[in-house]
Amino acid sequence: MSDDTAHTTDLRTRWREALVAARGGGAGPDPLPYAGNLLERWAEPQRKYHTITHLTAVLDGVDVLAEYAGEPELVRLAAWFHDAVYRPDRSENEERSAALAERALPEAGVPAGATAEVARLVRLTVTHDPAQGDRNGEVLCDADLAILAAGPKAYAHYTAQVREEYGFVPDDLFREGRAGVLRQLLALPRLFRTPYGAKEWEAGARQNLTRELQLLEAPLP
Repeated sequence: MSDDTAHTTDLRTRWREALVAARGGGAGPDPLPYAGNLLERWAEPQRKYHTITHLTAVLDGVDVLAEYAGEPELVRLAAWFHDAVYRPDRSENEERSAALAERALPEAGVPAGATAEVARLVRLTVTHDPAQGDRNGEVLCDADLAILAAGPKAYAHYTAQVREEYGFVPDDLFREGRAGVLRQLLALPRLFRTPYGAKEWEAGARQNLTRELQLLEAPLP
């Protein structure tokens, strides 16, 4: 079995476990065709950062932070859907991803309340600014932003992938837009809301963001 096949098999298992837990362990449609559809979406060619690797990283982050979530199985489903629809030239990706969850999860046997929570969490990734006490939202947003606290080499790889996704945008416009995103993140009182994220990721993420912003704002040679 190749590494890619083993990785995909592991992801399918993780999907099945989350879906079965979300529907209360009861009988329902086979979860695996839904996993296959989602994995195809995450492997689309326009993706450079928002790939299966990113999906895996967010799921891993949710596992690290699961003790802080009220309903970790729903946070895991939200991780699967949060960038399931992704076109870098469009602004409604989160809304379309949430709508996909609202269509697919009831068909897969997930109760209405749980489906609504997953869709809410997906929409929350527009701002990454969960309300105080939103435990599920805090875990998903922290897991999604954990890349910001990566070491220098991994962070540089991340920023290069983001630039590649937006390869259709001229350099000056990209620099302006990316700088705006970084300023918005740095203006948040806290990037990470869980105790783990605040302790382990906050300082490193702010250093990375500040350094990247300085590079973007520096005059071009």
